[in-house]
Amino acid sequence: MESATLLLQSNFTAPRALTTRAVVPFRRRQDSRVFSVLRNPPATDNASKFAQHERIPIADHDPAGHINNSSSSASTGYQDSWFHLLATNHLSQSVQFASGIRNKKRGYENLVEAATAVYKNYNPILQRELVILALQRAFPRPILALIRTVMPNSRFTREFFAAFTTVFFAWLVGACEVKESEVNGRRERNVVNIKKCRFLEESNCVGMCLNLCKVPSQTFIKDFLGMPVNMVPNFDDMSCEMVFGEEPLKPEDDPAFKQSCFKQCKVKQKHTTNCINQYNKKMEADHNKCT
Repeated sequence: MESATLLLQSNFTAPRALTTRAVVPFRRRQDSRVFSVLRNPPATDNASKFAQHERIPIADHDPAGHINNSSSSASTGYQDSWFHLLATNHLSQSVQFASGIRNKKRGYENLVEAATAVYKNYNPILQRELVILALQRAFPRPILALIRTVMPNSRFTREFFAAFTTVFFAWLVGACEVKESEVNGRRERNVVNIKKCRFLEESNCVGMCLNLCKVPSQTFIKDFLGMPVNMVPNFDDMSCEMVFGEEPLKPEDDPAFKQSCFKQCKVKQKHTTNCINQYNKKMEADHNKCT
């Protein structure tokens, strides 16, 4: 996606401009944690306005070829700190604000419930754009603009982003570590290896992973932070790699979009092998006609 602008009908009134907080400079004490990762890797009420849009076509049968994730079904135990719970609630509230759909869950379940509501009620294009809107609300724009200005795409920035993600976003994605990859013939520590994605484990849905995490995260990080990133999920073991500095593939060329859903999908929306991919093409074609 090239834009984070919602594809709305002409009679839709966009939400008021979101109020952001003042820019707060990074503290040296926090920065030191990030640089230590670089040196030493760790061991281990808008709903009604959208309702007029076309909903997701759901297959009424359970086609062959679904991923059997029974070997990965054992739930990972998480002990969230007060900071993790605060961050989870903040992101969940941003998602609920963007979608207009509220829930009364608590903790990480609150975030998954908010994401599930978006997935069930909106088509893939709007799912992605609602998440981008939620991320815009969750992160102050002055901070994003500052990062983009002072940290252009470079080896240092790619490695910084990877280290920062492992330190400050493990509450969202689960245990992760920095790994190396080759960039322009040189080895860089620009890859985040997520050992078992917490969001995928909790949602247990391939479609939610692709449309509520992979695509909007790639778009948001590139458009608002100036850093291309390619997220490569492994649906066999629920791991994922975030490769900073690498452009993601188009959905029609990305193997992830050719995966069918898990047999134990908690959303209970069984997809055919090309369901997500075919619907994406239709929505992209409709978008191109309007622009």
